[in-house]
Amino acid sequence: MNTLHKELTRTVLYLDGISVSFDGFKALNDLSFVVEPGEMRAIIGPNGAGKTTMMDVITGKTRPDVGSALFAGQHDLTKLDEADIAQLGIGRKFQRPTVFESHTVRDNIVLSLAGKRSVFDTLFARAREEEADRIDRVLDTIRLADRAGMMAADLSHGQKQWLEIGMLLAQDPSLLLVDEPVAGMTDAETVQTATLLKEIARDHSVVVVEHDMSFVQDLGVMVTVLHEGSVLAEGSLDHVSADERVIDVYLGR
Repeated sequence: MNTLHKELTRTVLYLDGISVSFDGFKALNDLSFVVEPGEMRAIIGPNGAGKTTMMDVITGKTRPDVGSALFAGQHDLTKLDEADIAQLGIGRKFQRPTVFESHTVRDNIVLSLAGKRSVFDTLFARAREEEADRIDRVLDTIRLADRAGMMAADLSHGQKQWLEIGMLLAQDPSLLLVDEPVAGMTDAETVQTATLLKEIARDHSVVVVEHDMSFVQDLGVMVTVLHEGSVLAEGSLDHVSADERVIDVYLGR
């Protein structure tokens, strides 16, 4: 095995030279970056920078025109469909929470458990002991253990966001893609979400797309700034915030 291949197998996500065009518009333009195991990365940038298209490429929703997208150093994401990619261990949380509102918080987690079972089996069969333990751990992580019996419809907006993160965690992905998790949250919920994601990142790789700079500051992670479909700057938030190009195209003066 050559040195390059050894290095790639240690990465969780490896994007190299990804370009995507829609009707002549380049949504991604030679985009390249790497996410390491156990790393949380924040992705920021103006509207139209390519953040959503990047997530679509990673999850198989969009095929790139050119470029490589490798997961765990060996799986070519550009040749797999969305279901195959989810099975590999990539979970995506969209900006708007999509929970089963007519079910309890606990049942939402149960329904999301990894494994091929029917909905009937999942809800009504006696949960195996290890599954029950995993459900409890997820509920603790997302701060909803005391609301396990509550209908999801009765949760606050922020709590629904946490529940959807928990539904992803129940599937035990290696990589979580989280899109604007604190949009519409209270200040207190925003702070708790930063803590929650940092806890999750102890055992998972996490990519967070976000506009809230105070939240990104709370995460305290490496930041990748996208602009016009490619990486404009990378580093700590303080580092990229001092970059004149980032100030001009995104942060303002």
